[in-house]
Amino acid sequence: MADKAPNPDRPLQAAANRKAYHDYFVLEEYEAGIALQGTEVKSIRQGKLNLKDSWVDIKNGEMVLKSMHISPYDQGNRFNHDPLRDRKLLMHKREIVRLFARIKQDGLTLIPLSVYFLKGKAKVKIGLCKGKKLYDKREAAAQRDAKREMDRHMKER
Repeated sequence: MADKAPNPDRPLQAAANRKAYHDYFVLEEYEAGIALQGTEVKSIRQGKLNLKDSWVDIKNGEMVLKSMHISPYDQGNRFNHDPLRDRKLLMHKREIVRLFARIKQDGLTLIPLSVYFLKGKAKVKIGLCKGKKLYDKREAAAQRDAKREMDRHMKER
């Protein structure tokens, strides 16, 4: 049997922000490119990034990804990057303007949900999110536990 080559049209996941789904209701999802330096791409391919506590800010008509930690590349020497630097996101201008209006009007926020490679390019999935209250988190945990219990009983039958 011949070895299968990786499909370039299928995304290769680098990292996911599971905490975002716990802390926020994700209303809509968008895809954006990331402007990266060379050693940052190599670190992301190794999976050395952290999306926890990161967010997206819109200033002067540009989207900026804040507080995403990308560890310095081991063999990068003097060409390494600042791990917490702000990174510009690449989207169409009309999408940015529409998102900016939604954020200001409805009090929503933009949270990075995952980083992946698609056709060799680094992409980030951004969620338009609304914060969960403590009782919402408790309700979600109760539903998850009830579903697990029902699945357990169905498996026994």
